[in-house]
Amino acid sequence: MIHLTNVSKQYGSHVLYRDASFQIRPGDKIGLVGPNGAGKTTVFRLVTREEAADSGVVSVPEKTVIGYFSQDVGEMRGRSALAEVMAGAGKISDLAGKIAAMEKRLESSAIDPLPDDEMAELLEKYGEAQLEFEQRGGYDLESRAKAILTGLGIGPGDYDRPVETFSGGWKMRIALARILALNPDVLLMDEPTNHLDLESIIWLEEWLQNFRGSLVMTSHDREFMNRIVNRIVEVANKSITVYSGNYDFYLREREIRREQLRAAHQKQQDMLAKEEEFIARFAARASHAAQVQSRVKKLDKIERIEIPPEERAMKFEFPPSPRSGNDVVKMASLGKAWVRDDGSTKPVFSGVSGVVKRLDKVAVVGVNGAGKSTLLRCVTGLAEASEGGVELGASVRLGYFSQHALEVLNPNKTIFEEIHDRIPDATIGFVRNLLGAFLFSGDDVEKKIGVLSGGEKSRVVLATILAKPVNFLVLDEPTNHLDIRSREILLEALREFDGTVMIVSHDRHFLRQVANRVFEVDHGELRVYEGNYEEYLSRIMKH
Repeated sequence: MIHLTNVSKQYGSHVLYRDASFQIRPGDKIGLVGPNGAGKTTVFRLVTREEAADSGVVSVPEKTVIGYFSQDVGEMRGRSALAEVMAGAGKISDLAGKIAAMEKRLESSAIDPLPDDEMAELLEKYGEAQLEFEQRGGYDLESRAKAILTGLGIGPGDYDRPVETFSGGWKMRIALARILALNPDVLLMDEPTNHLDLESIIWLEEWLQNFRGSLVMTSHDREFMNRIVNRIVEVANKSITVYSGNYDFYLREREIRREQLRAAHQKQQDMLAKEEEFIARFAARASHAAQVQSRVKKLDKIERIEIPPEERAMKFEFPPSPRSGNDVVKMASLGKAWVRDDGSTKPVFSGVSGVVKRLDKVAVVGVNGAGKSTLLRCVTGLAEASEGGVELGASVRLGYFSQHALEVLNPNKTIFEEIHDRIPDATIGFVRNLLGAFLFSGDDVEKKIGVLSGGEKSRVVLATILAKPVNFLVLDEPTNHLDIRSREILLEALREFDGTVMIVSHDRHFLRQVANRVFEVDHGELRVYEGNYEEYLSRIMKH
């Protein structure tokens, strides 16, 4: 369907790929992976013709409809949420216009008859347009748009709400719904789960599994990727490599290929050393001149095997925790209601009671809007309880990760200042080493917080937590904006952490690996499940 053949692309001296090839076949579900800056988004831009390759060919059939969801949603205003989604179905709208025009011409032919050949051609085009309109779901566009909005967490009560009244995260959902409603031949998706809660992710997962077109997506959610894709396209080390299978298969196969490459590299190095030793020994002997010259030419023609550099990743572990009391958090009839602009109150939850024990690793779960983040803010003291209370236990030292990084970061400070101000007695070397563990080195540490990407801010917040010894981690979506490898490193650090954890996350793989208790916030109440996240899921599936 879509072919990238011997494609090269670079920006200035920065080479993304040379002579790279792969194809998007009908029905393919492709996961696009690789380190930040390797050129994954550029692949999308090449396919959509937003950018051109420096050399090589990008072949896209003329009638192929491509839907592209990116993190840049652009300006949205002047329409309701439902109208915005329906307006995105450009091909369907074009077909509807053509069908209407042809129907008008057919009606007028009763008065002004067409020649037989023109009538035959018009009827043929009319039939083709109707068939494509039906295949693309033109007749049920509105009902499909409503179903997609509901699946992404925007219910009937918000269908007619102006798009400009939605926050950035909710606008992302509307933009995603626009692309899905288009029902394209090829769907390109850049981090589609970034602003979704767990319920919406599960809905999207099922939708994509049933999607009949081709899919190419990036995602930092390992389980989401594993459940959907059947091929992996890796963009790394100035090349593009294709693997058949899901993400877990890719990890295993990549390691096998790297071992084979290392073995081939070592074999070649041994051969080169042997040849170079011969050349050095006999270079001065006239009797061996022909042999020496022959071997020099042979070495010049050999293509050297290169071992790709290892991808940089965060590297850290939590320092030993000072011991806290056995009861880390006590919640007694805790309630919270937010005060609206008009003075009325919006209840979030009430009557929440429970105890978090030392060494608990608690997953806080619940549907979107249940109050998970608000509960964590009450626990940390950043939000004041409307009723009841929260009590932290003896010797508790708190570390808080907010999904809204700027709540705890000063946008006017540099990265170095943000960390050093929290540990003023630390040496410059200590601070730089700490930041180096989170991939900030050299002049990067002088960047202002305000100009950082979401992933960079997340890494700074994690560094602030590590700046001082803590024994109670409260983490609200800590994996947002982190790539899969960084998530795995954070996951391992949390598993080894000898303190207490409360965590909200929509990454199911993460929760499965970390949690040993589950707190479910549901309709204002708190249900406590003893056991890990997998056991929690099996229990709720039975009810």
